[in-house]
Amino acid sequence: MRGIDIREHGSGNAGATNAWRILGWRGGLPVALIDLGKGAAAAAGISRIPLGALPLDAASVAVLCGLAAVLGHVFPVYTGFRGGKGVATAAGMLLATAPIPVGCALGVAALTIFLTGTISLGSILAACTIPISAWLLNRFAGLGIPSLLIGLTAGLAAFILYTHRTNLARVARGEERTFPKLQLWKRWLKR
Repeated sequence: MRGIDIREHGSGNAGATNAWRILGWRGGLPVALIDLGKGAAAAAGISRIPLGALPLDAASVAVLCGLAAVLGHVFPVYTGFRGGKGVATAAGMLLATAPIPVGCALGVAALTIFLTGTISLGSILAACTIPISAWLLNRFAGLGIPSLLIGLTAGLAAFILYTHRTNLARVARGEERTFPKLQLWKRWLKR
């Protein structure tokens, strides 16, 4: 778009947040939707292709297909294994496999971004919320989320923490870039 390789600008990341920073919402929103879509398509669509008898249940196959999409997003072969951080793709996969924990995570992300304007922090906390909420919903609400999904979401949360390690260091130093326009509470206080 506009002849710009976003990997050469901003954070150097090929994901939606950097696209949004460099190209504005008109460039960032389509990237976010495509990233979400590929995670959801892998989990909901590809996992349903009839391949015969598999050693895993359908829910586990869906999670593994979605996980493959996340890994392909973070380490794409066609760009020298330099892709995005996997948050939107993982969210798409999880929307297809565990929508209630994703709703909890979206609430945490929205609150974090509303309070801090820091998208990376919202992404990290959302990723950590999913396995915790899935386990709690299983334990106390009997939701029936497969244990493999809870384990994989915990692993995915660790992976998201790993891919955001530089963001965490910048947050700790107070240098992480924020989106002040998203801190709506500051606008409300000024009124």
